[in-house]
Amino acid sequence: MERAAKKEAVEALNGLFKTTSVAVVAHYSGLTVAQMQKLRMQMKQAGASVKVSKNRLAKIALEGTDVVAIGSLLKGPTVIATSDDPVAAPKVAMEFARTNERFVILGGSMGKTVLNVDGVKALASLPSLDELRAKIVGLVVAPATKIAQLSTAPAAKLARVVQAYASKSEAA
Repeated sequence: MERAAKKEAVEALNGLFKTTSVAVVAHYSGLTVAQMQKLRMQMKQAGASVKVSKNRLAKIALEGTDVVAIGSLLKGPTVIATSDDPVAAPKVAMEFARTNERFVILGGSMGKTVLNVDGVKALASLPSLDELRAKIVGLVVAPATKIAQLSTAPAAKLARVVQAYASKSEAA
């Protein structure tokens, strides 16, 4: 790699690390090209990205960013998954690791917080940002629905009482 190309790669990685909220580091040794393409596609669908770069260049790019702590994990053939949603990259990485034993998660970083494998698993088990938004909307709408049900309930009860008296008088 030429010096100019290395400089461009470091700048691109640095920009990515500065804007990301979570980064997951994993070993990918032994994965086929098709499996890596599948991982990239799954990450892209979840709003995350996967980068494979030279560890030395990635360590240089990490300097001055919040995720600088993952530098110690960059040994051997590593892949870095990043996303703006704190749950997207860990969730896809954990799912991919379940189906591919050669994809081994080493750890990660969420902001300035260093994550071990258990931390990445914990993030992956959380609901996504969209799911949380849906739950909040459901909680906001639920009281209005209950109020509407309560306001119609007395009328429904009154109608049942009238119907019962009408049925009783017809039977008699």
